[in-house]
This record gives sequence, C-alpha cells and structure tokens, in this order.
Amino acid sequence: MPALVNYGGDDDFYTGRSICSADSGLVLSIADVYCPPRKRSRVSAPYAVDSRLFNKERNPSIETLPDECLFEIFRRLPGAQERSASACVSKRWLMLLSSVRNSEFCRSNSPQEQLATKEVKKTESDVEMNSADGDMEIQCNGYLTRSLEGKKATDVRLAAIAVGTACRGGLGKLSVRGCNSVRGVTNNGLSAIAHGCPSLRALSLWNVPAIGDEGLFEIARECHSLEKLDLCQCPSISDKGLAAVAKNCPNLSALTIESCSNIGNESLQAIGSYCPKLQSITIKDCPLIGDQGVAGLLSSASVALTKVKFQVLNISDFSLAVIGHYGKSITNLVLTGLQNVSQKGFWVMGNAQGLQMLSSLTITSCRGTSDLSLEALGKGCPNLRQMCLRKCCFVSDNGLVAFAKAAGSLECLQLEECNRITETGILNALSNCNSKLKSLSIVKCMGIKSMPSETPALSPCESLRSLSIRSCPWFNSTSLALVGKLCPQLHHLDLSGLCGITDAALLPLLESCESLVKVNLSDCGILTDKVIIALAELHGATLELLNLEGCKKVTDASLVAIADSCLFLNDLDVSKCSITDSGVAALSNGVHLNLQVLSLSGCSMVSNRSLPHLKKLGETLVGLNLQHCNSISSSSIERLVENLWRCDILS
Repeated sequence: MPALVNYGGDDDFYTGRSICSADSGLVLSIADVYCPPRKRSRVSAPYAVDSRLFNKERNPSIETLPDECLFEIFRRLPGAQERSASACVSKRWLMLLSSVRNSEFCRSNSPQEQLATKEVKKTESDVEMNSADGDMEIQCNGYLTRSLEGKKATDVRLAAIAVGTACRGGLGKLSVRGCNSVRGVTNNGLSAIAHGCPSLRALSLWNVPAIGDEGLFEIARECHSLEKLDLCQCPSISDKGLAAVAKNCPNLSALTIESCSNIGNESLQAIGSYCPKLQSITIKDCPLIGDQGVAGLLSSASVALTKVKFQVLNISDFSLAVIGHYGKSITNLVLTGLQNVSQKGFWVMGNAQGLQMLSSLTITSCRGTSDLSLEALGKGCPNLRQMCLRKCCFVSDNGLVAFAKAAGSLECLQLEECNRITETGILNALSNCNSKLKSLSIVKCMGIKSMPSETPALSPCESLRSLSIRSCPWFNSTSLALVGKLCPQLHHLDLSGLCGITDAALLPLLESCESLVKVNLSDCGILTDKVIIALAELHGATLELLNLEGCKKVTDASLVAIADSCLFLNDLDVSKCSITDSGVAALSNGVHLNLQVLSLSGCSMVSNRSLPHLKKLGETLVGLNLQHCNSISSSSIERLVENLWRCDILS
C-alpha cells in the first residue's frame, strides 16, 4: 500500500519543445511535470524540481541548419527517389531542393554506392509530388507532360513537378495557362523547372504576367533541348529573355508569340541568327514587331521556315516583299489583319517568284487583297493547292476568275464573307479552273444573288468532288441547277442554311451527280419528302451521311425510303423534323440499314412507343441523340441506357 501511495509514475520531466504545441491531452502541473492522460497523479503535492533542468538546452534539430548547409546536404543525396522523399518533408525543403541545378548534384563514383542506389530504385515505390492535387500527367512520345491551369498554377506546384518528375525520366512538356490570383507563378517557379528539368522540350506560358526575362534566362541556361516555345499574354517578357533562348536553344523548331507587348524586332533577329532548325513561327498582336524584325528573321540564311503566321501586326508592304523573295521553303502561309499592307505588297509578294514551295495560303481581313494582287499570287505560286480568302471585301468576280485560271495546282478553294463575289464569278471560276480542283466552299457571301436571264456556255468541272455553299441566303434555284450541270462528279454536298432552295431546284443537281456520299441539307426548311425520296433512290447505294436537321416538312415517308434504299448509311440526323413513332419503326425494319449515329433531337412526336424500335436499332448504334424529345419519359430513357450500354445516349 505505501508503494502505491508513493508511486508517481515512471515518466521523466518534459524538456522538449513548448507544451503549447503538444497534444491537448497533456496537462502541465505547477512543477512543469509531464502527465499523460492515461495516468492520474497519485500525489497532490508538487514535485521538487532541480533548477538545472530549466537551463537545459533544446535537443538538436536539422531545422536549425541554415539553408546553405541543407543545400549541401541535398545535393549529395544519392538519387532522385531520395530527393523526392526529402521534398515531402516541408515546403522549405521542397523549395531548397528545387533550387539545386541538375548539374550541381554529386554523382556517386563508388561501385558499392551505385549498386545500393539501383537496389533502392527497384524496391522503393515511386514518389510523385502532389499527385492527388488533380494535375494532369500523361506519357507523350517518351517523355512526361504536365499541365497547370488557373488556381493550380503556383510556384510551389512547379517546384514539386520539377523535383517529382526527376525520378520518372524528367519533364518533357509543360503548359501553364493562367495563374493563382493570390500565389501566382513567378520567375522562381519557372527557375525551379529549369533547374530540375533539363530535358524540357516544349514550354507553353499563357497569361502569366509575373514571369519575365529572369525566368527565361534560367530556361535558356539549363534547357538546351527546348524545341517548342509558346508565349501568350506575357507582358513582362522582353527581347532580352527571348534572345537568350534563341542563343542557347539551337534545337528550337516552333515558336508562337501572341499579345506580348514588350517583344520586338531584336528578338526576331536573334532567332533568325541562332535557330537554324526553326520550321514554324506564329506572331500575333505584338505592337513592337515591325518590318525590321520580319526582315531579320526571314532573310537569315540559317532559317528554313515552312510555316509562317503573321496576324494583326504593324508591318507594311516591305515585309510581304521580303516574304515573297526569301520564303523559298515556306509551304504554309497565314496573313490576318494586316491593315498597313496595300495592294502593292501582295502584288510584289506574288511576282517575287520566291514562294515556289507554297502549298497553302490563307488571307483574312487584309484590305490590300484585290483582283490584281490575287492574280499575281496565282501566277507566282505554281504549287499552291489550298487557298482561303476571308473577309476580303475588294476581291470581285474578275479577280476570282483570273486566279482560278492562273493557279494551275489548286485543289481546294474557300471563300468566306467575300461580298463582291457573285454567282457569275463562282460559275465562271468553276468553268475556267484547272483539272485538279476538288473542293469548293462558299460561306456567307452576301453578294451571291439571282443570275441573269442569259448565261454563257460553261465547261463542266469534272474534278470537283466536294461542294459547300452555306449561309448564302440569296443563292437561288437557277444557280443551283447550273452548279449541278457543272459538277457531275460530286461526292460531298453541303447546302446548309440555304433556306430558299426548293425541291424543283435541288432535283436537277441530284440527277446530275453520279454518286453522292455525304449530304448536308440542314435548315433547308422548304424541302419536302419528294426530294429526300429522290435522293434515297438515286444515291442510296453510296450515301453514308445525311443531315436533315431543321427540315420541318420532312416526315416519316422519307425515313421509309431511307430504310429501303440506303444500304451503307451510317449517320442520320433528322432533328427537328416531323418524325413520329411510325418513322422510327420503319427505320428499325430496314433489312440492310446499319446506322451507327442517329439524332432525333427535337422530334416531339416520337414517344415511348418507339422504345422497342430504338432497342433494335441499338444493335449497331454507337451514338443516339434524344435531347428535347419531350414525349419520351425519363424512365424509358433509363431503360434504354441499361439495354444499350455500348451506345452513347444524349437526353
């Protein structure tokens, strides 16, 4: 009994850190005694304490070491696995590890140490930084890819990526879009990537205003394998940072600069001088870039550019003359919003005879594009296969016909919002084009109106396979019949948005064509079952895609003809048509019909009675659209989803 009374526990005095940071179950007595909650004090009197205990120093801790000492310790860690594990200890350790350059790590020379390191790598699990935070990580052509967007883009996360991917073969592609409004990406985060990821090949920075030249300096110093650089809305990056990348990254092959207000001519000249492998460049909305920069880039003998995109730049006719003279290797050229370029600039570019390899040309919203300059481009680009003109308001019928005659290799012609071009110009261009033209697309050309009563004799375009006339409200029936005579070998026909065409106008075209494969008649609201039945009978043996969305006069009779005649149809859209349960039943009874995609969106007369027919169609369907089918109950759709588990159903 006295032993129990005198027993005060076998715990020593607590001499560690302050009790304030300990567990809430710890109780501090008058004599600063550590009493765990599992034991009650047997004696109410205070302990007698030696005063020397109060003067005892704290236990030594690695956290008391300065950063310089920890830096030296970290650079001597044997491998990437150990560095990743150490970085998980604290934010301080993570940031210190990310500051160690890859070249500063001590490499083990001892065979025993190397063998031990290999064994550790085989047995330990792979430690990946912040893998639960939702970052995207995929394998891409043999190297790792990381993408950070919005609030996830912080310096700490970039440091974690730099340290964590080192044990996985290194980071190859990094994309940062936007940044955290409180703790955004800065030069420190990009420096961490540069230090830990020397194998970086592609870097994309979008809307990161805090990243400047210092961050690019580190990328240039460490990432000599960089091949692709994309800078968008980076106002703090100037010529100095981009020039450093050009001088230290000779493998740079693709460069995109968009809305970077401090990048100018000096950096383009450096790229032309130091990047011999550059093949693609895109520059958009950079106010400091002018003729001098474009000339320095293209006139350099070391650059062999194949793809060039200049959009919304303050360049003049001089730059287009340089392109025409020095662009001997350019195959793809895009010019958009060049308001200071006149007709002379485009004319000189065509007559310079330097664009011999050009195969694709896109011109958008350039007031200098006229009939004269368009003809010069046709003559000066003998290998031009694809031409796209958008919002070129000074191009008329004469220029279009002259270009069609001059461009001997043209295969694809796209016209969008060119309002001076009329039906006469289009028909004459088709009649006078070369024997290689395969595709013609006309979109929102409001100048297309009624044809004159008398039209000259026109030669057919036997080579044309695809014709798209979309959203041209004044395109009339007479013109459509003439198009049918000029293009007898059509395979693809797109007349979407031509709300004025009738059955009588479309029938001659369908009769003239030999074998249509894809037909889009969406929003042609006047068409009826008559023309759809004719289409199914004439081209049912070849038709694979049919879009009738918005053709409100199309009824079940059309579906009956489609089910009977269309042997190879795999994509059918009858959204917003006058389809009922009988039409769906007719489709399901088609013996040879093997639909893969069916859209009944907005067909309010299709009800629950169609459920068994949809199940039967579902044997081949991979996509079914039942949105806005208000007569089909949600329970029926749920049963349909259960039965058609292979089919993607929209409801």
